[in-house]
Amino acid sequence: MLKKIVKDKLAVQIYQTRAEAGKDAARDGANAIRELLAKQEWVNIIFAAAPSQNDTLAALFEEPGIDWTRCRAFHMDEYVGFPKEKEQSFGYYLYEHVFGKLPFGEVHYVNGANPNPEAECKRYGDLLTKYPTDVVFLGIGENAHIAFNDPWVADFNDPQKVKLVPLDETCRNQQVHDGCFATLADVPTHAFTLTIPSLTAAKVMICTVPAATKANAVYSTVNAEISADVPATVMRLHNNAVMYCDAESGAQLL
Repeated sequence: MLKKIVKDKLAVQIYQTRAEAGKDAARDGANAIRELLAKQEWVNIIFAAAPSQNDTLAALFEEPGIDWTRCRAFHMDEYVGFPKEKEQSFGYYLYEHVFGKLPFGEVHYVNGANPNPEAECKRYGDLLTKYPTDVVFLGIGENAHIAFNDPWVADFNDPQKVKLVPLDETCRNQQVHDGCFATLADVPTHAFTLTIPSLTAAKVMICTVPAATKANAVYSTVNAEISADVPATVMRLHNNAVMYCDAESGAQLL
């Protein structure tokens, strides 16, 4: 680790490489899951779908002593109109990177192809109410969003658990930068997202944020005023949140 910073309640750990950051994020997440499994029958886990999570997920597979059959897996956001079988959907990413690789007791996808999007929000929100979140593995966006809670739709006191949101251009361009779409025109304009209260309800937040494109967002998360204008600052209010950065994303803090 190159540096550790604590701002309000948020711990920020900066590593030389993204692989090192992902390994420690996976270790800490796995420790939290093991501790929870020792105290309760099931553990409910939300996973983000993004290339930023690749190293954390790869390291998580190597963690021993986790009874994944007593874990429920949930998915954080999805494009409107995209079924999980569509290669560019977040459901597809999660199946390829985690849901199809670990023997979860239950897996719950957001159905992006539901012809009634409002009904899908309610269905998935009801699942989150029934199965309160224990651990969330997330990242932050180039505009400091968490999930698809972009600054112009983020609400720290959102009454909904899942909602439909328009995606701003910075958010959509990030999907191009991440290699998920060839051009901005290919990126969908609307998505389902778990709201900020749905994410911060987790007992533990494991936030992995590599790459130079996230440097400004990381700096703002630590130094900006806590507000929905910088959605990721909400983690500074959480009792157990850690952000794992590499030297590129954490450059402005080094």
